Amino acid sequence: MNIIFMGTPDFAKDSLEAIYNAKHEILAVVTNPDKPKGRGMKMVASPVKQFAIEKDLKIYQPEKVKGNLEFIDEIKRLNPDVICVVAYGKILPKEILDIPKKGCINVHGSLLPKYRGAAPIQWAILNGDKITGVTTMYMDKGMDTGDIILKEEVQIGKDETTGELWDRLSKIGGEILVKTLQQVEEGIAPRQKQGEDFTMAPMLDKNMAKIDWENQTAEQIKNLVRGLNPIMGAYTFLNGKKIKFWKVDIATSEELMYDEENIEMFKNGTVIISDPRDGIFIKTSKGILKAIEIQGENAKRMSIQDYLRGNAINEFDVFE
Repeated sequence: MNIIFMGTPDFAKDSLEAIYNAKHEILAVVTNPDKPKGRGMKMVASPVKQFAIEKDLKIYQPEKVKGNLEFIDEIKRLNPDVICVVAYGKILPKEILDIPKKGCINVHGSLLPKYRGAAPIQWAILNGDKITGVTTMYMDKGMDTGDIILKEEVQIGKDETTGELWDRLSKIGGEILVKTLQQVEEGIAPRQKQGEDFTMAPMLDKNMAKIDWENQTAEQIKNLVRGLNPIMGAYTFLNGKKIKFWKVDIATSEELMYDEENIEMFKNGTVIISDPRDGIFIKTSKGILKAIEIQGENAKRMSIQDYLRGNAINEFDVFE
């Protein structure tokens, strides 16, 4: 089929690569404009653009699509059978949704109707879900409200991070998009209406990254750390210095030298064990958190054992 592909990050790049390898005719690739990145603020192309350049595909990078009559006319001129949209980053107006003969198809990183919105993968981890997946759907003017075509369910590992799940679902997204396009081309693609039992998955707010030792449980903090890895990292303060937590676990009773009554006398956020070999263990509102990988202020990520070799975190210190 003749396809226009719209997407920006590596999650989208895997879908573009999949349909390219499936020998579809890619009329054009639409992606966000290059952005400055790094200390030198050098302009960097999106992963989708980088792939399109490598394969000599036609590229468009409009600053906006809504009301962009020149761009909309160009899409009409290309006359696609399908527009594939994967993490493009812009809402498409009805004028574009109505152009392709067989519709606009979106790849979404959740089992719709759950987690409509911009960050479904992150919120699945943050909420401690055990199952998620990928959905393809026909796009309409709503936010992820279109008719479902195909779904693929996956288990979420108990220690899996957003980055790890993102990479897995990215590959699955490409595979399910190829299957979807085959069914659309053959005229056998299903259309399933979505129910109204949905959860919104908005963009992450940096303010949510601060650990709340007083109120959050060990399980909630672990999910926060997993969910924000590698995006921004969950953080806390000790003696006025910022420390990020990149990997943690819930301590087992075998790892602790205190009985439950003695632990309860400590304030939440207290380091109840600090050992160069075993690491640090911190009291939460429910359960004890074991730090595995952290990052000190103006330092690199490292194991807790490496961190303790050069930095002091003492028993009975209290994280703010």
